[in-house]
Amino acid sequence: LGALAPLSAPGTVVGGEAMVDAMRIAEEELNANGGILGRPVELIIEDSEGLPERGTAAMEKLISQDGVVAVGGGYHSSVGVASKEVAADNGIPVVFAETWNDTITGDMQNEIFRIAPLNSEVSALDVQFILHLRDDLGYTVEKVVIVTENTDYGIPAAQVTSEGLAEAGIDSETFPTDIGTQDFSGIMERVRAEDPDYIMVLNTGESAYNFIQQAAEAGIGPQDVPMQCNQVALESGAYWTNVPDGNYCFVRRVGLPVELYNDVATSFVQRYTERTGKEAAESYALEAYDSIMIIAQAIEEAGSTEPQAIIDALENITYEGALGTITFPVNSQNTPEQAGLEPKWWHQFPDPAITM
Repeated sequence: LGALAPLSAPGTVVGGEAMVDAMRIAEEELNANGGILGRPVELIIEDSEGLPERGTAAMEKLISQDGVVAVGGGYHSSVGVASKEVAADNGIPVVFAETWNDTITGDMQNEIFRIAPLNSEVSALDVQFILHLRDDLGYTVEKVVIVTENTDYGIPAAQVTSEGLAEAGIDSETFPTDIGTQDFSGIMERVRAEDPDYIMVLNTGESAYNFIQQAAEAGIGPQDVPMQCNQVALESGAYWTNVPDGNYCFVRRVGLPVELYNDVATSFVQRYTERTGKEAAESYALEAYDSIMIIAQAIEEAGSTEPQAIIDALENITYEGALGTITFPVNSQNTPEQAGLEPKWWHQFPDPAITM
């Protein structure tokens, strides 16, 4: 099996390392239980660096040199958008773990599945949360600043969020930055000048840490202005090391709340925290683990490593994972048109738990 993860800058290294630990746990679990179809499992993980061209090269290597029968993992949307074309051209199934861009499933390719949520659905939740602050809790929200990365994740997310806010009568201003930006002094005064009631940080990885801390030092951090931080804040040790003034950030989390963990999640988190020394498992760790385990179940149910057999099994699968019960109900037997849904729901896990 193959997998993608960002293990070098400008990718989200802290996220990639978490995914590697999670996928190695899956590999070890599979082999401890007899492998797949009675054969040992070898998981080959390639560094995408968070860049589309590197992700494409990594996918090509996994398929043409390593001979993988399926691919899991994947963090950055730009990597997913680019690398899925290689997989589709070669007929190799992929279960993306953490790539949110709607077009990844929206292109309706036979080989491409996703257990991460849709960018547009998450953005709608972000708007819903801001409206909760305004309408239910009485907090004044008239202006929102969105700081985002100039990627296939950040730009669509900012656009959909801005549109949703506008419909609710809330002004917004978006500041795009390059992936991996370290110094935000060039936009900090412009952000301050907007006098925002809420700041949303859509930058990923270490770049998000840098913006939040630099904003705090400029007097517009999460202890000064309500701020929504990127989910890498869930990596508690790295967050507090890099963002000592980052208290009171709102953080979006994908995956079941701890109180609703099933047996799979509980078992995985115990092994993950023992392996990493962390206090909890991040959402992208849960997703990475499930992306490998659901492929393994599909191969077992197919009784074959033939790609189309795996794809057919994935279309019909019911997998009880760390994220909950995963299915792909919109597929070749129930197309988006037949289901009365947009193309983005093709091979898409429709019920991810998301909390703020």
